[in-house]
Amino acid sequence: QLQLVESGGGLVQPGGSLRLSCAASGFTLDYYAIGWFRQAPGKEREGVSCISSSGGSTNYADSVKGRFTISRDNAKNTVYLQMNSLKPEDTAVYYCAADRTYTDYAVLTSSFYEYWGQGTQVTVSS
Repeated sequence: QLQLVESGGGLVQPGGSLRLSCAASGFTLDYYAIGWFRQAPGKEREGVSCISSSGGSTNYADSVKGRFTISRDNAKNTVYLQMNSLKPEDTAVYYCAADRTYTDYAVLTSSFYEYWGQGTQVTVSS
């Protein structure tokens, strides 16, 4: 069974950092593009960052550029989202998603992705 599991969320003060992990089980992430999305209460799901299967291509939402970094360790079958300088507006449930790709690219469009995790809560508050 293909499964994605997010971890690393929690409560952090403004200006703090968190590292989210997205671990895959039941399949290898080597040939999958991965995206991170978030959804705040009362808002639509939005794309945060994505990374191609090789890691050679990444993309970020304007709201997180310079603060968030996506990376992957295919040997550990895990993708990470390092979040620095967190702001209250970053508060949301964060989801990772995967899609089998045959070219080395990724997009920040939720409909592109086939497999989704259950999400991890990130709360930025003093």
